[in-house]
Amino acid sequence: MDALSLARPLAASLQRFVLPCRCLLCGVAGNDGLDLCRDCARELPRNRTCCARCALPLPEPTALCGRCQRRPPPWDTAWVPFRYAWPLDRLESRFKFSANLACGRVLSSLWLREPPPTELPVWIVPVPLHVGRLRERGYNQARELARPLAKHLGLTSRFNVLFRQRPTAAQTELGAVARRRNVRGAFITREHTAWPAHVVLLDDVMTTGATLMECARMLKRAGVQRVDVWALARAPSFKV
Repeated sequence: MDALSLARPLAASLQRFVLPCRCLLCGVAGNDGLDLCRDCARELPRNRTCCARCALPLPEPTALCGRCQRRPPPWDTAWVPFRYAWPLDRLESRFKFSANLACGRVLSSLWLREPPPTELPVWIVPVPLHVGRLRERGYNQARELARPLAKHLGLTSRFNVLFRQRPTAAQTELGAVARRRNVRGAFITREHTAWPAHVVLLDDVMTTGATLMECARMLKRAGVQRVDVWALARAPSFKV
């Protein structure tokens, strides 16, 4: 172990001594090494009962939701450990739209503590932002979540093989049909890429899945045999 590796945990311990953990939601003392208290952590909405194909929260366990039975998505399986609800939605909104990277670190740490799928990919590919949006925001929230997760699982994260070739309207303002139209043809893969057989697409939140569907189609078209999707949180059923 080199000197830098030895110094990192010491620096982290010193930082916690000088700046102890404080809950980002209610302001009381943090718990278990997180800027999140025990009570707020207890309220985190885990996505335990969901469709195995699209991770849609369901009232009872079932292999596939009705939507996936009628029209299966272009990916193979999904891993989405949380539901997009209070209080996780507050942390995610601050991370994504208010440049609150402390919230991002908490969300990333929470994801690392969830049991991963048994079949892991070769690459993790975060959903890209258009270059204009990236300049405006200063970071890609999917990439910030992908980096520590890939390191934790011993996987390769690739940020230069999938691109958003044109700007798109914010999906939050659109219905399900409009979301699909909005991202149609928005992504391209890098030419002459030696794609592995198994790749994961990673995003922060899955709502209708329109963006991930379009990305998965591009990866399948590029020759990837198995595409899974991972997201931190899944929104409940979304009306058209």
